[in-house]
Amino acid sequence: MIIVMQKQAAPEAVESVIQFIRSRGLQEHVSRGEERTIIGAVGDERVFHPNELERLNGVERAIRVLNEWKIISRETSPENTVITVRGVSIGGGKMLDITANPQQSGKADMAFADPFYLPARPYTDAVAHNEHEQIRAMQAEVAKHHAAGKPVIVRIRDVRQLAPTLDAEADILYLGGELMSNRALQDEVGRLNTPVVLCKDKHHRADEWLVAAEHIALRGNHHIILGEAGTLSFEPEHTYRLDVDAIVRVRRVSHLPVIANITRLWHGDMPQEILYKLAQAAGADGIVNSL
Repeated sequence: MIIVMQKQAAPEAVESVIQFIRSRGLQEHVSRGEERTIIGAVGDERVFHPNELERLNGVERAIRVLNEWKIISRETSPENTVITVRGVSIGGGKMLDITANPQQSGKADMAFADPFYLPARPYTDAVAHNEHEQIRAMQAEVAKHHAAGKPVIVRIRDVRQLAPTLDAEADILYLGGELMSNRALQDEVGRLNTPVVLCKDKHHRADEWLVAAEHIALRGNHHIILGEAGTLSFEPEHTYRLDVDAIVRVRRVSHLPVIANITRLWHGDMPQEILYKLAQAAGADGIVNSL
């Protein structure tokens, strides 16, 4: 961490920053110039946030040198992580076809199920299905795919759905972007030995995505797959777009496999076939689609 002091910062302010750095177990390296003093915090800077330093008297800004993630970084493990379920490997070099269309599961490498989906509009037939019926339908769907030798990714939308999904023997848990800030649920899946897909929310940056993945890894579960399902678009007619830049970035800085979910991103100007090729070119290890 590099701490830049304000112009002509008082010696007392510099000493206060030094004492703060030492209190966290790090050592300081002070460079005094004619107008400014620069302080380097030597050690694992992840023990504090830049904002903590920037609130101190006389500090102009604090700049990280290290990333906020460690376990999932390529610095820790330069080789790509490969996660294998029922003989199918994610991250092993082959781009997997993951279908959300039950009619196409025979051709795909994996199946994707979203049994707990409820539409935003309240007056629809789907809302009549209670959670018990959704669980029974999920159990039947998972059993059907397993009988055909296909691994199943199951999307959960609430911590209460975790236990029945595991009881149904889902191979991979899928956390949508709306759960990226749900630390309680991430704590729970972090204590499991079941692979989990963590999706980036539409308004979050790639760095925040990786911080959330690190949160799961810190609990002990290192079977993590990063999922990209869309970011905000500048086009008024099309709300979301595939975040190709984010896929490329996380592939570069993290060893975790990445899948792209394009099922809700396609439209007349961007058909699924083109989105599929874009995700593949960005380096996705698997693509969830409804082709």
